[in-house]
Amino acid sequence: MTSRRLTKLVARLGFWVLVAVVLLYAVFPFYYAVITSLKPSGELFTVSYWVDSLDVSNYVAIFSQSSFVRAIFNSLLVSISVVFIALLLGITASYALGRVRFRGRTTVMLVILGVSMFPQVAVLSGLFEVIRALNLYNNPAGLILSYTIFTLPFTVWVLTTFMKQLPQELEEAAIMDGATPWVTITRVFLPLMWPAMATTGLLAFIAAWNEFLFALTFTLSDDQRTVPVAIALISGGSQHELPWGPIMAASVTVTVPLVVLVMIFQKRIVSGLTAGAVKG
Repeated sequence: MTSRRLTKLVARLGFWVLVAVVLLYAVFPFYYAVITSLKPSGELFTVSYWVDSLDVSNYVAIFSQSSFVRAIFNSLLVSISVVFIALLLGITASYALGRVRFRGRTTVMLVILGVSMFPQVAVLSGLFEVIRALNLYNNPAGLILSYTIFTLPFTVWVLTTFMKQLPQELEEAAIMDGATPWVTITRVFLPLMWPAMATTGLLAFIAAWNEFLFALTFTLSDDQRTVPVAIALISGGSQHELPWGPIMAASVTVTVPLVVLVMIFQKRIVSGLTAGAVKG
């Protein structure tokens, strides 16, 4: 009995040690960025793991730049637009793929899944020609279009899986009451799909907020750039004079909202990602 208890104790201790290692690996870079952003320029290269004194000069420096503030606004505009479009198209597509029976439905789902497997760099040149032909270069609409193309497959896939899980009796009752498909979607299914919508919407927002390659390629002027590109373009006189303090402050500024959103919607994210996982 003593040996068994010792084995359980060692196993539990090993589990929590592993959790601590993973947590340290995931959280420490962000923590170090925070304390670095609060250091004055003269102490940036002094190794310290605690905040000795609060210095907000780096934050004052980045927010005094109109281009960075404009980049935050552009990122918000693009990200919110992508989430709205992806959810609107994803909900309607998930109803067709999850509730309507037609020939080739499985093939359509596989095609949607296959589209999401293409890396961004593989379609960069072709998408650039499309955006230029549509006269959307150096325009937030070009970023919205390109981000939606890559976020929509995942959105449709998750929402379709969740839609299939909803009881058939709800739809039959709505049809008996004379509800149209749009009324059925908005009045019957939509209130039940908030976990999946929170998951897909938040992940689409994070993907659009953090995206760098398309934002760098499809924008040219400072007033149209998004936050990742604006941070990358923060530079000093030479490579050895990079303003690490403002860079860290800018990184923390654009990361904190994502962390807060994930913490707020973490339960809905888990329930949305596991939708259909235990369906028999």
